[in-house]
Amino acid sequence: MRNAFFGTMLALAEHDERVMLVVGDLGFGVVEPFASRFPARFVNVGVAEQNMTGIAAGLALSGKIVFTYSIANFASLRCLEQIRNDVCYHNANVKVVAVGGGLAYGALGSTHHATEDLAIMRTLPRMVVVAPGDPVEAELLTRAIAREAGPCYMRLGRAGERVVHPRHTPLQVGKAIVVRDGSDLTLISTGALLWTAVQVAEQLARDLHVESRVLSMHTVKPVDGDAILAAARDTRAVVTLEEHSLIGGLGSAVAEVLADAGELTTPLRRLGLPPDFSEHVGTQEYQLAAYGLSHEGIIKSLKPALDLLGRW
Repeated sequence: MRNAFFGTMLALAEHDERVMLVVGDLGFGVVEPFASRFPARFVNVGVAEQNMTGIAAGLALSGKIVFTYSIANFASLRCLEQIRNDVCYHNANVKVVAVGGGLAYGALGSTHHATEDLAIMRTLPRMVVVAPGDPVEAELLTRAIAREAGPCYMRLGRAGERVVHPRHTPLQVGKAIVVRDGSDLTLISTGALLWTAVQVAEQLARDLHVESRVLSMHTVKPVDGDAILAAARDTRAVVTLEEHSLIGGLGSAVAEVLADAGELTTPLRRLGLPPDFSEHVGTQEYQLAAYGLSHEGIIKSLKPALDLLGRW
């Protein structure tokens, strides 16, 4: 996703001189092509994310389209006051790009994990929140948020995410993508767990004859209520998958839609991270497995939903 984002940034900057990039002193391998090609539109503020956000807001209010870039927890939490008061309050055209969402910086520990960011960004007025599920979505969402005026938070994986979609998949901010259709169960995923969701759906179909609809909910705010309600009405259970705390993220957004619409008769199961600091030390893959978010862990966690279908 990271490479897809920076490749798209170069393409956008080639055609629009308003596009600027402000970074917090990281990502040199991927940042350097932009800095070399557009030095007058690149600012490295150093390890000072509050300044990064304030500078970006000022540039945006002077007519620029400004992308900020840092590790996810630093891009969101260290400068939260500036995002709220400088960016959102002024409806500034700043796109906060956070790399390494969830447990992507695994062994560096909780100081570098971003497991509350989607919840916090969802609460901010005027903020759009997106989390692409693969490199194709990363490219398409980068283009889409550049076209839309106003604040946006985009959560990227760190590297190596599998491609799920064809190159020219239609994408619209606020509208989920149906990756796979099915009438038994709906799996709703946001961010980098999309590939895992597809693999789980294929195993359920192969081994248990359970046909799962897979929705890529790349936009967490505004969430696609129509797709959620259709899933609740068309299938017999809904499951959300996210590399994020179970409080305030995708699962909470889906539950809110169902509750507000009075559609709570369809069973909902939320799979994500516990609302605590990680007790495990190791790679992203190791920690996901420890929290039941690996392919095998998700299959095991789905047993209650599958029991309702009488297919286990």
